[in-house]
Amino acid sequence: MNAIEKIKDLITPPLNDMGYEVVRVRLTGNEKKVLQIMAEKPDGTMTIEGCTEVSQMVSALLDVEDPISGAYDLEVSSPGIDRPLTRLKDFDRWSGFEAKVELEQAVEGQRRYRGKLLGLKDDNILMQTDDGDRLELPFSEVRKAKLILTDELIAASSRSA
Repeated sequence: MNAIEKIKDLITPPLNDMGYEVVRVRLTGNEKKVLQIMAEKPDGTMTIEGCTEVSQMVSALLDVEDPISGAYDLEVSSPGIDRPLTRLKDFDRWSGFEAKVELEQAVEGQRRYRGKLLGLKDDNILMQTDDGDRLELPFSEVRKAKLILTDELIAASSRSA
């Protein structure tokens, strides 16, 4: 198990107990490491106070467990409008919006797709590409995915807020 998986396993239960869900855990940098934790409430919201609360809890846990060698900065944030899509439910929740999806292995000769999310079918992501093709992409093969910032997404986010 790598450091990211250890950290995610360590922080997920207490965050869930506090009413938050982990969206993404990422460690970047070589000389100056940054541990990024993205979290949100189940309804998709996150406040500055929530970030502070999550940061304090995560910092205390990591001080005790020490899963990262050397110094690092902790950054806690919300996923934002053009959020990463990391969980299966994200692809259903954001159905109707445009996204970029990159796969580990090619499907129909491609690894990178852009188009409108159409929800889920079992553990597959349904997507209509910009060319009009309808695809089923295996969630297990997703390397990275994120929403594309569009006027429709901004409008929907404004209505939610």
